[in-house]
Amino acid sequence: MATLILVRHGRSTANTAGLLAGWTPGVALDERGAEQAAALPGRLAGVPLAAAVTSPLQRCRETLAPLLAARPELELHTDERIGECHYGDWSGRKLSELSEEPLMKIVQQHPSAAAFPGGESMRAMQARAVDAVRDWNARIEERDGSDAVFLMCSHGDIIKSLVADALGMHLDLFQRIHVDPCSVTAIRYTQTRPFVFRLGDTGDFGSLVRRPAAPEPVASDKDAEDSGNAVVGGGAGAA
Repeated sequence: MATLILVRHGRSTANTAGLLAGWTPGVALDERGAEQAAALPGRLAGVPLAAAVTSPLQRCRETLAPLLAARPELELHTDERIGECHYGDWSGRKLSELSEEPLMKIVQQHPSAAAFPGGESMRAMQARAVDAVRDWNARIEERDGSDAVFLMCSHGDIIKSLVADALGMHLDLFQRIHVDPCSVTAIRYTQTRPFVFRLGDTGDFGSLVRRPAAPEPVASDKDAEDSGNAVVGGGAGAA
């Protein structure tokens, strides 16, 4: 079947403010995120793309804007099923505050049992995203053949859940996966199994270098990781 390139949106204003954005309107790319988006056409220059599919949220649409400008022939589709997790009452709140919520332990250690108040469960989030990928795989292959490549621009938790599905991992293990802003993950689906060719590839290993905890309001991914927790929503990546 077709090859899927998953792009996480570039770094957003919510990422650097340490907020769990969810579906909060008006969350845009910050300056660094805009730079990441501007570099995306060059990173994908050698890859023929049959189509692009995006989350409806602003930060994803802004991430793809330079790529679409460089490839005016590339058709863009919007699919709400790859939109961010519906975090409900947690949306827009500081991650530092949410870390004290009893539910956070479930989100970290038993996400298949986690449901956000006023929002959706993480199982439902993964299910809709996997359904979207399967539908688009079939659609692209039928139209463009089994060697076709297409792109989806989505969000950290969505991409992590798709990678877990591709690797045959239980959702309870998906917090072990990390994808930086504007990172590229590539999965080729076949009739018998998927193959993961790239995972969170930014071409930059700066995120592996330990750095001091950032002062507020900028959130440090390392603070969460040092405590053994994953950054809900995906984190801000390397500076």
